[in-house]
Amino acid sequence: MYNRPIRLVPNRIHRGYPGGREIDRFRGLAQAQDDLRPEAWVGSTTYTRQRETDPTSTQGLAQMYTDTGEQVFLKDVIATDPAAYLGEKHVAAHGPDTAVLVKLLDAQKQLGLQTHPDRDFAKKMFNSDYGKVESWYVIGTRTDQEEPPYVLLGFKEGITREHFEELFLAGNVAEMEKCCHKIPVSVGEMYFVDAGVPHAIGPGCFVIEVQEPSDITVGARMRHFPDPDEEQVFIEKTMGCYHYIGRSYEENLAAYRIPPTVLVETEAGTETLLLGSQQTPFFSVTRLDVHGKMTTADRGTFSIAIILAGEGELVCAAGRMPIRQGDEIFLPAGIQDLSWQSAGELSVVRCYPPGVL
Repeated sequence: MYNRPIRLVPNRIHRGYPGGREIDRFRGLAQAQDDLRPEAWVGSTTYTRQRETDPTSTQGLAQMYTDTGEQVFLKDVIATDPAAYLGEKHVAAHGPDTAVLVKLLDAQKQLGLQTHPDRDFAKKMFNSDYGKVESWYVIGTRTDQEEPPYVLLGFKEGITREHFEELFLAGNVAEMEKCCHKIPVSVGEMYFVDAGVPHAIGPGCFVIEVQEPSDITVGARMRHFPDPDEEQVFIEKTMGCYHYIGRSYEENLAAYRIPPTVLVETEAGTETLLLGSQQTPFFSVTRLDVHGKMTTADRGTFSIAIILAGEGELVCAAGRMPIRQGDEIFLPAGIQDLSWQSAGELSVVRCYPPGVL
């Protein structure tokens, strides 16, 4: 199957906050509703942190459909021939790991203020090879919320660790949030969220999140421990994870809201870079807008595609696959002569592993 597109099984994940209605609507489900599955992990070979307490848990791992309709874990299929599925160059650098995590995330309420470690801090404090640099591409917003959709992202000018930690130790999360910029968001915007940057996705935001493949989150709520030494470790794990770089509102937007760059423009469609190596070496994201038959470049690696709007076909040397809005597709490195055939208009978000764009 490494020479043709692979259809992925929808993979909504239980988390600690409500949402997910817009994921259902995006997929065309009639009974769309919020619950505690606000995320869908797409093409994932990454476990959620539940595995830390339950070694048998497979939560987070994506499944795929075989030719006979059977559902199997994508991770297991890749392991049968990593180079064919992921690309020889990728496997030489990362082994059989995709080294990227793609999610759909729909928040009914604001998430807690948080940050994620860079790789050095992740290795030192969490024994993880991956940090958690991430990005948000806004694909929908709710119109039935009390407040227009927004994100908290980046420290305001003048914020120091001393001030932020004082608020943290006092349990004053509301004032900690006021240390951050509040940014209204619109469909089509891409935000880069570097490691150490404070952030929270606000209510009514529906995004494609592309990130490093880890599930490490550092929050903003103080916890107390019977052992003072253990409490100090917790404080350092939390406050030491944030990077205290303050910016004006305009400077903050310039740093984290990324304008699109057209890569290819033909009569059949446009390929646009949404985020790439200028922001991070760890992943890249493109968008295809197709109105005809558009052939895309072979970049020697795999990608994970989400059909954003419209319908059509994926065509390659090994066959054809019908596609429509809401479909999630794993595109192995072994595919030859890949093209996108639209039935009207077709829009696709395509997510790549490290070192591609």
